[in-house]
Amino acid sequence: MAEALQQWLTEFVHEHAGAAGTVHLFENGGLKLAAAVNIPPAVRQAVEWVPNGKGMAGLALQRKEPVQTCNLQEDRSGAVKPGAKAVDAQAAIALPILNAKGDVRAVVGIAFHDERQFTPADIQALTDSASKLPHVAEPGP
Repeated sequence: MAEALQQWLTEFVHEHAGAAGTVHLFENGGLKLAAAVNIPPAVRQAVEWVPNGKGMAGLALQRKEPVQTCNLQEDRSGAVKPGAKAVDAQAAIALPILNAKGDVRAVVGIAFHDERQFTPADIQALTDSASKLPHVAEPGP
């Protein structure tokens, strides 16, 4: 399954002209890194496990809504963790993917080379595309 997620993420990042991306799967109340594209090793290690409410992916999990920044390098909101600045990108968004019950099953992150503001239409298009994430077995209760 890891290979399928990696392939899907590579295609997702390419399709949207992104610079980098991640897929985190919901597990034990937090997020476990399942696939990454163009993420430096030190950043990969730092985001291997993301607690609920920490960083962009953790906030997307907590809020059940997309979390974005127009510039990873200069963000002062507190949503972007210092390690994320090592990614060669600027604008980024973390998209929660919900299951049929409305619970977050994964968070898909994508970053872009340029600085940008995501419009509601941009966010909807990215969310629709990210929702095609291959289904993985969800942990039981």
